[in-house]
Amino acid sequence: MIKLDPIIRTRNISFLTAFCLLSLGCKTSSRSNSASASNKYDDGYEMVWAEEFDYKGKPNPEFWSYENGFTRNEELQWYQEENANVKKGLLIIEGRREKIKNDNYEPDSNNWKKNREFAEYTSSSINTRGKKEFKYGIIEVRAKIDTAKGNWPAIWTLGIKNPWPSNGEIDMMEYYMVNEKPHILANAAWKGSEEYVKWDSEKVPFTNFLDKKPEWPENFHIWKMEWTKEYIRLYLDDELLNEIDLTKTVNPDGFNPFHQPHYILLNLALGSNGGDPTQTEFPQEYLVDYVRVYQKKK
Repeated sequence: MIKLDPIIRTRNISFLTAFCLLSLGCKTSSRSNSASASNKYDDGYEMVWAEEFDYKGKPNPEFWSYENGFTRNEELQWYQEENANVKKGLLIIEGRREKIKNDNYEPDSNNWKKNREFAEYTSSSINTRGKKEFKYGIIEVRAKIDTAKGNWPAIWTLGIKNPWPSNGEIDMMEYYMVNEKPHILANAAWKGSEEYVKWDSEKVPFTNFLDKKPEWPENFHIWKMEWTKEYIRLYLDDELLNEIDLTKTVNPDGFNPFHQPHYILLNLALGSNGGDPTQTEFPQEYLVDYVRVYQKKK
């Protein structure tokens, strides 16, 4: 039986490597994979961008930028470039338990980003802002998430115009604790008229996936978004998790943040909604095989 609090995964590297090669379809030729992927949709779509991570080193600076330091949600990690690397055809975002000095430390500050003298954890958050931005289409991300307690991995987008939440947020994938139980989420957020932020959120208990496939945490999965002017549909392994009606996602000023270009973010947060990572074994890894974007042919 697999425990949920925390989910325990095997850390035998040789076993995982063999399992990946035999069962998970690891890339042996990024060129052939890209060629077949470009023809995946025959209903008027074409691939307009793909990041296959078929190189070694840091994420391609032509596509990716970094967040740095403490950023949001009173999370525990300090974001830094060192924790994002590419090797063996994968983006690897590593969560580490390590002490980092907060250069912005102010002991008397009421701002949580400043009143912590040290960060106890580090991770990475990368994004395509100002480099690759998209309006409508299909986005696919193949990834493997570690489901240990404390982890909060995400695949998401933000609109290029206006501050949050008026710019609009699409969460293709989030994994975190809801009422102390692990869930996978598929959401959209925008500016509310009565509340500060309005959410259209689907929270699926993680047990739903484990009941169907107990080895789920050991496998790669495909998260997909179909985005048109009328709707956003969010899928996990071709299972529809949430459909957002874009006639209802209008900010109080009349602006619809999902009728503008968005950029892509990939990150592994620690703590906060992810739960307490104190008893979790580190390092933790969030693996991304590819990011692919398709749009209607013009």
